Amino acid sequence: MSDEQAISAVVHLYVDGMAFANEAALRKAFHPNASIVGNYEDSVEWLDRDAFIAAVVTEGSAPPETQPLMEVEMIHITGDAASVKVVDEFGGSRYTDYLSLLKVDGRWLIVNKVWHRHA
Repeated sequence: MSDEQAISAVVHLYVDGMAFANEAALRKAFHPNASIVGNYEDSVEWLDRDAFIAAVVTEGSAPPETQPLMEVEMIHITGDAASVKVVDEFGGSRYTDYLSLLKVDGRWLIVNKVWHRHA
């Protein structure tokens, strides 16, 4: 599997994990020390991986027949670092996510997510 294919698989795991409140998928996609950052209700929200996963699980799963929106607009890879821009939907809102990934022990993991919620 190429690096681009492996990164795409992590992004799919992330989007499906969010859409279906799949804690195991999200834990597999994110590094344990990952940061999730965005503006929420006029203030910057900084979450660690566990707080982010808890928020996703609290929001709950989309119906099982749902096909999650996922538009990967960009993947840039330089050695063991990568950046991905993905548009997705969660909790009835559309987001643009900028994901930073790092290859750790041969596996690509999301180490940082910066998000924008579209109005």
